[in-house]
Amino acid sequence: MVLDMLLGDLPQLLRMPFFQMALIGGCLISLICSTMGLFIVLRKESMIGDSVAHTAFGGIALGLLIGTDPIFTAMIISILALLGISYMRSKGIAESDSAMAVMLAGGFSLGLIIISIAGGFNVAIMDYLFGSILTITMEDMILISVLGLAVFVVMMLLYKELLAITFDERASRMNGIPVSGISVVFNILMGITIVLSIKVVGIILVVALIVIPALTALQLEQSFRNTVIYSMTFGLLSMVTGIVISGIMDVAAAGVIVFTGILMFLLVTSYKRLKKA
Repeated sequence: MVLDMLLGDLPQLLRMPFFQMALIGGCLISLICSTMGLFIVLRKESMIGDSVAHTAFGGIALGLLIGTDPIFTAMIISILALLGISYMRSKGIAESDSAMAVMLAGGFSLGLIIISIAGGFNVAIMDYLFGSILTITMEDMILISVLGLAVFVVMMLLYKELLAITFDERASRMNGIPVSGISVVFNILMGITIVLSIKVVGIILVVALIVIPALTALQLEQSFRNTVIYSMTFGLLSMVTGIVISGIMDVAAAGVIVFTGILMFLLVTSYKRLKKA
C-alpha cells in the first residue's frame, strides 16, 4: 500500500522540468565518473578524488566571493591541485598521500579564510558541501553536457594510451608513449570530473560517486571493456535510484545515491563470494 502511494507520485515528478534535468544531468555525470573512476581505481589513486574535492572548496568560496560561477573557479583550483600533486610526486618532494594532504589542507583552509572574510555564504556553500542535484538549472545542464562530452571524447581518443599507462607506465615510456603529456591531460580531465560531481553529491561524498561503481564492476572480473560497461551500468543505477527515491520521499539525494551504490557493491561482492564457495 505504502509502495503504491509512493510510486503514484513518480509520474507527476517525471513531468516536472527540474526533475527531468536532475535525471539527465545526473546520468551524464554518472557515466563520466564511472569511466574515469575505473582508471583512477586501477592507478591506485582512489583518495585523490576526496583530496581534490576538498581543495575545490577554496575555489568555490573564491567564486562566491568575487561573484563568478563557483564551478569555474573550483575547476581551476582543482586542476592546479592535481598538477601540483603530480609535480611533487615526480620530483620526489612528497609521496602521493602526503602531496594530497598538503593540497587538501591548502584548498580547504583557503575556503575557510574566504568565508570568514565574506561573513559566510549561508545556503550557497551548503549546496556545494552536500550536493543539490534537484536544484540543477538549465545553465548547469549546458555546462555539464559540454564539459562532460569533452571529457568523454578525449578519453576515447586516448583510450589505448591511458590503458597502457594505467597497467604499465614503464613499458609505455619504452614504447614511445608520451606518458608525462598524457598524465597532464588525464589530471585535467580528472579535475573537471570531480568538480562536475560536486553539484550532484557535494564535496563530502564526491569520492564515492567516482570510486564505488568502478570498484563494484571490478568484482565481476571481466575484460576491461566489459568492466567499463558494468561500471557505467552500476553508476547509472545508483544515480537514477537515488534521484527517484529522493524526489518521492524528500530525502537527501546525495546520501541515497551513494548508499545505493554501496548496497550494490555489497550485493555484488556477496554474489562473487557465494559463487566461488
